[in-house]
Amino acid sequence: MSAVDTCFIIICAMLVMLMTPALALFYGGLVRSRNVLSTTMHSFSLLGIVSILWLLIGYSLAFGPDVGGIIGDLSHVALKNVGLEASGYAASIPSVLFMAFQCMFAVLTIALASGAYAERIHFPAMLLFSALWLIFIYCPMAHWVWGKGWLGEMGALDFAGGAVVHMTSGAVALASAHVLGPRLDLRQGQIAPHNLPMTILGGGLLWFGWFGFNAGSALSAGELSAHALVTTHMAAAAGILGWMLIEWKHMGKPTTLGAVSGALAGLVAITPAAGFVEVLPATLIGLVGGMVCYAGVLLKNRLGYDDALDVVGIHGVGGTWGALATGLFASKAVNGVDGLVYGNPHQLFIQFVSVVATWAFAYTVARILLYAVNAVVGLRAKPESERVGLDISEHNERAYHI
Repeated sequence: MSAVDTCFIIICAMLVMLMTPALALFYGGLVRSRNVLSTTMHSFSLLGIVSILWLLIGYSLAFGPDVGGIIGDLSHVALKNVGLEASGYAASIPSVLFMAFQCMFAVLTIALASGAYAERIHFPAMLLFSALWLIFIYCPMAHWVWGKGWLGEMGALDFAGGAVVHMTSGAVALASAHVLGPRLDLRQGQIAPHNLPMTILGGGLLWFGWFGFNAGSALSAGELSAHALVTTHMAAAAGILGWMLIEWKHMGKPTTLGAVSGALAGLVAITPAAGFVEVLPATLIGLVGGMVCYAGVLLKNRLGYDDALDVVGIHGVGGTWGALATGLFASKAVNGVDGLVYGNPHQLFIQFVSVVATWAFAYTVARILLYAVNAVVGLRAKPESERVGLDISEHNERAYHI
């Protein structure tokens, strides 16, 4: 056990926890003023429900002893045998700290997808769906990749959550957009963010928290965590440039929303690769991430689904690019594995398999869960509730009194 590593992961866990309130600000600024509280409530309520479910059963399903490469067993239900002893996944920190660090990932992942169904989902349905998603989608995915399940054993590389966090949230967001349908007034005119400074503040805090997200995934304070911090920052910086350049060319002017979206795209893209690629390839991954995520956001207009806050375009597309880019640029000099560029094309094939498996599993199971939740409590808010705003109709509150 290492006091230095323990202190480092405590700090990283706090940074990752901060990302969920930061996401609340980011998403809250993007919606109309009548829905800002309901949108932020999604993230804050998930800090409660996901954390408790993680304690009771989620951690055991994700990181308990493997059952057939698919799921963990129930050895750690209610944190049984999870205490101050070293973790089987990180020998230098207490297992209870590893549990807490991973809890923050679970909360954030489920909160990310809430952007797709913002401004129209019935709050009890959101809670029930999120609880089911944790158990039936997130926990299996975390086990497959990080919990000694079949994808990890196959050799899939995912340093901090390209598949587990971003592709999963993107696939679930796409399923949500398909099942719920578009907002009632989507075709009646432009739907503009009500508070861009709030969104930019949230985006900056997300960038800050992402250092804990990626560097902390080394699970120790050392060379690899330092490397992951640098690759994370450079990819985010390049993501701003990539998005800004293509937006400038396409729309004639760069925007602040584009800049913060580009930073987020770069962060998403580097997440699976942060501890596997060198700094210059990481910068390229971020640059391309900003460009492909911009294109991914435009896809919703062509394909006709209402992903309200662009979860599919940024997290789904960015996570997919990042996973494949890991297979291209992974370097043995960084973390013991080479990708295609360094003479190992098989790694790219493994990454491709992980992409297909993640999207197929998360999308299919999400649709099943959404139909089940709709049958029990109804997914959508009533039309009159949607028109007046979910802040009043779902929570009896107003964000602004003017």
